[in-house]
Amino acid sequence: MLKVKPVSAERLPELLRRMPKAELHIHIEGSLEPELMFALAQRNGMATAYPDVESLRRAYVFDDLQSFLDIYHAGTLVLRTEQDFYDMTRAYLVRAASDNVLHAEIFFDTQTHTGHGLSTEVVINGLHRACVDAKSELGISASLILCFLRHLSEQEAFEALEQALPLHDKLVGVGLASSEKGHPPEKFARVFARARELGFRLVAHAGEEGQPAYIWSALDVLKVERIDHGVQAVKDPLLMARLAKERIPLTVCPLSNLKLRVFPALAEHNLKHLLEAGIVATVNSDDPAYFGGYINQNFTQTFAALGLTAQHAYKLAHNSFEASFIDEKRKRQYIERLNASFETFN
Repeated sequence: MLKVKPVSAERLPELLRRMPKAELHIHIEGSLEPELMFALAQRNGMATAYPDVESLRRAYVFDDLQSFLDIYHAGTLVLRTEQDFYDMTRAYLVRAASDNVLHAEIFFDTQTHTGHGLSTEVVINGLHRACVDAKSELGISASLILCFLRHLSEQEAFEALEQALPLHDKLVGVGLASSEKGHPPEKFARVFARARELGFRLVAHAGEEGQPAYIWSALDVLKVERIDHGVQAVKDPLLMARLAKERIPLTVCPLSNLKLRVFPALAEHNLKHLLEAGIVATVNSDDPAYFGGYINQNFTQTFAALGLTAQHAYKLAHNSFEASFIDEKRKRQYIERLNASFETFN
């Protein structure tokens, strides 16, 4: 691990923006900016619930996860064609590349869209084509993780998985998203077992609003490799010890946690505590169009609020590559670029 030289508070934001990083917790539908939402609605001859961009942005005030999900799902109605999914993904990847993201692992779901009458193929093919083009045109690699919606049934998750199987080669893994409270990981034990048999990498949202027991279940019942969010783990010392010992990554989303009132203020976020406990924590943007910040804004605002240092920055970026599902050769290459960025920063 690189020993990082101190960086002044004035220069730290520049370092955070310039350092190479991976993003491992981004819901692509949550990157749909109001401007693009209105453009897609117009292209598809659809009306929207809001008269203009500013009135839509003003609606982005949430009391909790469910209040966000209600408006989030309404926004997905404008996605109708493969080109719509391509354009949305392309817009995110352009932004991520400008934030010096070298690799992104993108969450999406098909259940929302098949519920709107679309096919699984339209969704996945549009997303995947944008990922392929971004590699050659933007220099950013990206892979796709199919998330099951936990407020829906296990049977519906099985159907989503089976519908995606003809496109297996375009996916790296499966995950679990949507309303956490009242929907424990055990509900999806069999579908995750099936996904594991098929060779998918496994992740799950747990411990955002839900109790630490949900993290235990995600690990022991679903047998996931990575926990999305996981900030409630600090309430369970045994769980914290296990996460550190087994180096189970947490994909933390600070601005999302603030916007959804998981923490009352960014200065009260537990990211620093997670790092100091030896947790493989990472910083991510979750649903940046709704939560007021892409990955670099999550870094700069959180570091300012918590008084984190350049050494913390290096650790978080290193963790992001370590926790990713890319091969070991590419991990080493990306970490070498990370090291060089810190060694040459002055």
